[in-house]
Parts: sequence; C-alpha cells; structure tokens
Amino acid sequence: MTHTTGGTRRIGELARETGLSIRALRHYDRLGLLTPSARSEGGHRCYDADDVRRLHRVLALRSFGLPLAQIRAVLDDEPDHDPAELIRRRLDVVEERLRQTAELRLRLLGALSALDAAADGSTEAYLDVIEEMTAVERPLTPQEVARLGEARRRWAASLGEEELRALHHRRAEIFATMGEDERRLMSERRRQAFPQP
Repeated sequence: MTHTTGGTRRIGELARETGLSIRALRHYDRLGLLTPSARSEGGHRCYDADDVRRLHRVLALRSFGLPLAQIRAVLDDEPDHDPAELIRRRLDVVEERLRQTAELRLRLLGALSALDAAADGSTEAYLDVIEEMTAVERPLTPQEVARLGEARRRWAASLGEEELRALHHRRAEIFATMGEDERRLMSERRRQAFPQP
C-alpha cells in the first residue's frame, strides 16, 4: 500500500526507492543533511520532490567518499567549503591509497617469487620470506645487507641449472606484469632497503 500523498513520500517509501535504510534516512535527518519537508498527522516523516533531489545529491557526493559533515557544508553552500577543492582533496586521498596498494602488490609479488623459489614450501621458509619482506619496510643495516647477501649466495649455489632458469623465467614474468610506475617504485624500495655505502 502506498502512502504517497500530494507528491510526498513517507520514509519507508523513500528507503525502498533509494535502497537506503530507514535508520540511514533518520541519521541524515539528525545531521541536517536531509530534513523532511513535512510530517504526517501521525508524525511520520514525509519527503517532497526537493527533498528527494537533495538526497540524490547527498548520495552522489557520498559516492566520491566525502564525509557527511563536508557534504552538508557543500549542500548548504557554506562559503569556506569549495566543492571542487573538497573533491581535489578526496582525489589526493584516493591516489595515496592507490600508491599504497601498488606497494603492497609489489611486496606480495616479491613474497610469491621468493616462496616459488624456496627449496621447500615449509612454514619456516614462509616465515623467512615474511621477515625479509618486512625488512624492506625500513633501510637495512650494513650487517643485515651482508647477511642477506650471503644467504642469497648460499641459496643460489644450492640451486641446479634448471631451477635457476625457472627462477629467472618466473622473475621475468612478474616483471613483465608490472607497470612502469611499479618498476620505478620497486627500484626505489630496493635502494632504500639496501643503501649503497
């Protein structure tokens, strides 16, 4: 049964139409984002066409990841809240997250490569790889660089000709999947982790 009268919608109808919960609509009301234009005789919130348009603006700005307080400032046209500047700042946040995600991808590819190359798939080998990957988060001391270099030489010496070819092939495959920015980031991280004396 529809309770729409005179072009208004009750809160339940608006919730169904938008996919939002009644609780979310009430929250928006408490924050001043979406105040119903009227109340029914029974005290139910009723929204008119202007309210619905405002809600769609709220949802559009929310899809950009803007916090609700900033959305209210934009919609209320507060002079110190330039919508373009808010979106630029939000874009900066998104770009930083992308950079962090690209870094994580490189670490995971490195871990996968190291695990693929490990002589055994044991838990200890896995933990060694994790330890080495964590070490890349900070510059290594000269002693750590020497220890890792020696461990790498011993490990490489333990591999047969076929295993070395397979390892080089796997590294080339991983490298080929990386974009130019990822390659540059990987080189930079290697320089930071293994500083030259």
